[in-house]
Parts: sequence; structure tokens; C-alpha cells
Amino acid sequence: MEPVDYVIHGLCIVLFVGFCVNFMIHILSIVYGKWKLSRKLTSTVPEELPGISIIKPLVGVDPNLFDNLETYFNLKYPQFEILFCIQDELDSVIMIAQSLILKYPKVDAKIFIEKNDMAGKKNVGVNPKINNMIRGYEAAKYDLFLISDSSIKMKEDTLMDMALHMTENVGLVQQMPFVCDRPGFVSHLEKIFFGTHHGKMYLTANFLGINCASGMSTLFRKDIIEEAGGLAHFGKYLAEDYMLAQAVIDRGFKVLLCSQTALQNSGYTSLSLFHDRLIRWTKLRNATVVTTMFFEPIYQCLVQGLIIAFVTEFLFSWSPLVFFMVHVLVWFLLDYILLSIIQQGPLPFSKFEFLVGWILNEISYPILICRAHWDPIITWRSRRYKIRWGGITTEVTSAPPVKLNEKT
Repeated sequence: MEPVDYVIHGLCIVLFVGFCVNFMIHILSIVYGKWKLSRKLTSTVPEELPGISIIKPLVGVDPNLFDNLETYFNLKYPQFEILFCIQDELDSVIMIAQSLILKYPKVDAKIFIEKNDMAGKKNVGVNPKINNMIRGYEAAKYDLFLISDSSIKMKEDTLMDMALHMTENVGLVQQMPFVCDRPGFVSHLEKIFFGTHHGKMYLTANFLGINCASGMSTLFRKDIIEEAGGLAHFGKYLAEDYMLAQAVIDRGFKVLLCSQTALQNSGYTSLSLFHDRLIRWTKLRNATVVTTMFFEPIYQCLVQGLIIAFVTEFLFSWSPLVFFMVHVLVWFLLDYILLSIIQQGPLPFSKFEFLVGWILNEISYPILICRAHWDPIITWRSRRYKIRWGGITTEVTSAPPVKLNEKT
């Protein structure tokens, strides 16, 4: 056997082992998801629960915004405040926030509005979300604070569930991103993506203690963030959610997943908005966690199946076509099981619709990864950013304003 043959043989063995590990990860996410997301709130709730400041950054009006925000006024939790943060004094979202405050006078809620003049603005970095939240963060009166996106719809007992997970050695509790049941094929695509590809990654990473944080709905200990420099310190990062979670981990605290998902309920849905969002996230991961640049492309079902089909032919003389078809079928079935577990109820679409959506997602996602590598500049809302290795961000130039509100 020539030396080059040994190299090829060794590479094939490494790839096959990686393939086996990936399927073990699939099984792990199903088992952990079943255990974690099926847990019910304990019947023994502590007599004294910590107060929580809910920071809600708002930009623009969404068709579902009123309904989403109203769920926070109906939370079953003894002590909390809602801090609406609005970055433009001319934004019509102010009227929605005011109407909810008038409708629920017993709920402790306040509005913080950035003035349009330079004297009234408080910029602490390039991250517009941090700039928007900073006044609410500084005014928060409780030791725990929840950063919650405007598109998230909360169940009545979700805040209680998150608070009960915040034990002594825990510094951050987050909800796994998912999607509300909504009509339309694009909404089905989003649910399939967050319940399969994204869900598998999220559940496995949190089980293994790997930093995989989302800023959609996250509960923090304020003293830990203050020790790390305060929320303003993270204004230089566009991936502030990852950096905040890393600051918690670096100080010896755990990051936990609560037993309820973050239900995204945006009123704007389109295939282009959905794909642009996935491209933006991929660019953020590539710059913040460099290893994802190399592993994410071969992590996909079809790409991995094609590679391993020829690997198994080389190692075991198996038929590549048969292996590829079996690989895709098993992956498909595991994804359906995982989605059903995360859904915690009947799916809002048929098995055929799931098949079509799953195939479209699996074909399009490798293309989206290539698009993210082709142009590393990130466009978010009306601005363009360039991220250096390690996550530090600089604004490039202003881009033409978008017609629809982009989700964070």
C-alpha cells in the first residue's frame, strides 16, 4: 500500500467516524428534547420569587405586535416590570405600548424613548439593539432581567418556568427559538427549520454545555453582566447574545435551557426575509466562532450523505446510491420525530407538506451557507456591518431602508 493510500484510508475512517457521531447527536437531541421540553412546572413553588425586569426593545409596528406584547401583561408571576425601549420618538409603536399600559394599569410598565437629536441619543457601540435597550437596562430595578424580542409570544407560566431554572449556580436561562403555528407555507418552512436543523444543534449544544445562545428570550443575573462591564460593554459586538452568554460562562456560572420554547410570532413572513435572516446568522457564526465555517457545510444532510456514500464505497464496497437513499430516509424520519417533540402537540401541516418543506430547506441551506461566505458584510435593518474575528463589529455604510421589519 502506497503512503498516499494510507492517507486516503485514514481520512475516510475519520469522515465515517464523524458521520456516526453526527447520528449519535441526532439521537441525543431527540432524547434530551423529550426529557427537557416535556417537564412540567414543579408543584412546590418557593414562597419568595425574585423580581424580574423585562426589557422589550421595539422598532416599528408588526401586525402581530399588540397580541405579542399583551401576553407579557398576563404573565402569572408575582413581581415583574416591563420596560419598553423605543429608539425613535416618531415611531408609531409608542401608541401600542401606551395603549397596553392604559389597558393594564396594575402592571408595572414604563416606556423609554430615544430622542432624535444627538443630545438625546445614547450610543454605546455599533449594536443598535444594545443602544435601544441601554436606558431600560440602567433603569431596571430587579436583580434579574429578561431580554425579550418584540416578536416573541409568551405563555402565562413561561416567566415562572425561567425563574425556577435560575438556581444559585446558574447565571443565564434561555428559551430555545421556535415558531408559533401560523398559516402560510413560509411559516411552515420556518417551523420545520427551527424544529429540525436548528433544534438539533440547540438541544445538543445546551446538553453538552457548549455556548449556543440566542437573544430572543434570555434571563440574566444583572450582577454578572455588571461585573463583565455592563450591557454597554457588549455594544461593540453584533452577536451580543453569544458574547453575553460567554461572559456568564467565563465567570463560572451555568447557562441553562428552560422547558418552554421561545415562540416567534412575527406578522411578516416571506421566503426572502427568512433566507436573509439565515444568511445573516451564518455570517455572525463564521466571524464569532470560526470553527463553524469549516464544520457547518458538511453538517448538512445532503452534503454529508454524498460524501459518506463514497467513503463507505471505498471502505466497505457498499453501493453509494443505496447508502445515500437510506441515509436521507433515516435523517428525514429522525427530523420528523424531533420536530414533533419540540412542537409538543399536533403539527399544523400534513406529512406531505413536511416532506416538501424539509426537502426545500435541505436543498437551500447549503446554498445559503455559500452566499454567506461569498459576501461577509452583514446587512441588518438599514445598516451594514463588518465583523472581525472574535466578533468586534464596525459599521461600514448605510444601506437603503428595508420595506418590512426584519426580525432579530
